[in-house]
Amino acid sequence: MAVYLHEEDLPAGALGPGTVAVDTETLGLVTTRDRLCLLQISDGSGDEHLVRFGPDRRYDAPNLRAVLADPARTKLYHFARFDLAAIHHYLGVMAAPVFCTKIASKLVRTYTDRHGLKDLVRELLGKEISKQQQSSDWGAPSLSDAQQDYAASDVRYLHAMHAILVERLAREDRTELAAACFDFLPTRALLDIAGWAERDIFSHE
Repeated sequence: MAVYLHEEDLPAGALGPGTVAVDTETLGLVTTRDRLCLLQISDGSGDEHLVRFGPDRRYDAPNLRAVLADPARTKLYHFARFDLAAIHHYLGVMAAPVFCTKIASKLVRTYTDRHGLKDLVRELLGKEISKQQQSSDWGAPSLSDAQQDYAASDVRYLHAMHAILVERLAREDRTELAAACFDFLPTRALLDIAGWAERDIFSHE
């Protein structure tokens, strides 16, 4: 298992075929204000690839954009809503189709209100991940080893959790409901970017 750091794009042929796990690191939580600094991606084979975008970034990244836009590749996220918005706003592609482990967790782990990545990895896989670098400066001129390992851990376990959550969704007869939620996520992300992040347009109010 290795972590590879790339500048501005993913090298051609870096990933195998099939489903990829994806995550992003930004300067903050406001998509249109806080730039995309890092995108993490893994094909589940044991390696994680980190693509860093500097302050003078162009976000061209043709190889990365091709993978993210590929309709034949399912993209695994934890809280896909945020990542989809960041990727669409800065890289100009909608990185779907989607499977969101956070939504899947909320649909099948109704016995708890703990649906964070750390909690999910601990229960489903019996592993511990550190969130110590979560609030660090992702726009710094260089990324520390601790930052790189933290970023890589955000995609490291998504394939294994996906397999377990797929089984649980089927067991509880919620596969179709989950799929409908995942299909809506690109629209939810576009609503966030367009200014409806804090308002539920489906509510009576």
